[in-house]
Amino acid sequence: MLDWLFVSPAQRRLLAASSGVRGPTPWLIAITSFSMIVVAAAGLALSNTAGSIGRSAERRFSVQLPDGSRTLAAALRAVKAADGVTAAEPVPESEMRQTLKAWLGSAAESQDLPVPALISFEIASGADLSAIERQVRSVAPTATIVAHSDTLKPLLNSLRALQWIALGLVALLAAASAAAVMLAARGALDTHRFTIDVMHGMGATDVQVTRLFQRKIAIDAFVGSLAGAAAAAAVLLVLSAGASVLGQLTGGIRLTARDLVLLLVLPLALTALATWVARTAVLAALRQAL
Repeated sequence: MLDWLFVSPAQRRLLAASSGVRGPTPWLIAITSFSMIVVAAAGLALSNTAGSIGRSAERRFSVQLPDGSRTLAAALRAVKAADGVTAAEPVPESEMRQTLKAWLGSAAESQDLPVPALISFEIASGADLSAIERQVRSVAPTATIVAHSDTLKPLLNSLRALQWIALGLVALLAAASAAAVMLAARGALDTHRFTIDVMHGMGATDVQVTRLFQRKIAIDAFVGSLAGAAAAAAVLLVLSAGASVLGQLTGGIRLTARDLVLLLVLPLALTALATWVARTAVLAALRQAL
């Protein structure tokens, strides 16, 4: 299946392989490989962040008390005594006013501004939330329970949307790389048209000629993919140290072993795609020329 990779020195000299930096194809593949890996890593990090936030919020709830501190102590005792509650603590009023300060400015510190009291609590798996709510309302009739997952839903939706955008960008980069390789393969055909005619005159088939171009593109794509992957790995190491905005946005979430395997597969997949596109384009062009 891979016999096209192993050709004789005489066959290898028929097409001068554009190795190193002498040809445009390795540079093109290197840029594409670098972009794909960085974008894919960002998408995977966002996916991990959304998953971590979702898992941490699915069992966390808040009790909102419009009456403020008047019913806070009784409501806190009711929450802690409820079955299935694993942890409960009141949110300090100072923290709430500090949060409101982002929207209201200095007015958030005014004592004339009523601030509802909050109790944050966590439940065990399978706990009856409605029973907890009834127990809390028995001492604080105006209390309401809000799920953290509902509050964070817009954020999680945004993170998942960014994740799909990153996946779409990877697909677009792969498509752009395939189109560029096709153009490069057709350009190489025109450059070596005389050599191809001589080979046909000596009895070479279209498949034999195609294998030479396929090998040339495969080597260029492999070299470019590795170079781009190495550059992307260096950038990701810097980002993982928390020295960039991306590190702050992901909250320190690191890529898992599965994610690293997926990123390592990308350069190989890009090489395979470029090789297949080159073979298809060259073989089709040769058959059309007959």
